[in-house]
Amino acid sequence: MGPFDRAVEQHGVTVLRVCRALLPPADADDAWSETFLAALVAWPGLPPGTNVEAWLVTVARRKALDVLRGQARRALPVETLPEPPAPRPFDEVLARDDELLDAVRGLPHRQRVAVVGHHLAGLSHREVAEATGVSHDAARRAASDGVAALRTALVPPPPPPAPPSDPHRALPPAPRRRRPGGPS
Repeated sequence: MGPFDRAVEQHGVTVLRVCRALLPPADADDAWSETFLAALVAWPGLPPGTNVEAWLVTVARRKALDVLRGQARRALPVETLPEPPAPRPFDEVLARDDELLDAVRGLPHRQRVAVVGHHLAGLSHREVAEATGVSHDAARRAASDGVAALRTALVPPPPPPAPPSDPHRALPPAPRRRRPGGPS
């Protein structure tokens, strides 16, 4: 098995996570394939010591952007509507995963790229900064803001405490004071 085969084996899942976080599921597989086709062409000229994972994540992000740009240029049919897709079977885990991915896709671009790169692809903030062309502090701040936005979107606020039915009964009885010189 050659070095490129090992790179696909080691980083294929990470690249797929990046593609799935940035694109709808139907397009993510195509972007994954395009990423590794482009990587295969560029592989012989890759400088020694390159962080292959960060490089592949950058290629995947660019391929995903190409797919999104291509979608904006596609003509939409107006006479007939496509058949609606068959309903997916309900599965709580899949539903939660879809909810999370939808929330990630709803983040602003810079936050989405930082969250995907750092938390899904496992890159350091410095590597995310290098891959996206922003400063280390900006990449770290974008990831932090993105996670905060995801928490706000996905974690429901705790319910307010129920008011006591009788405010006098809600208080515990007052402690009894001992009298000096009395029985102990």
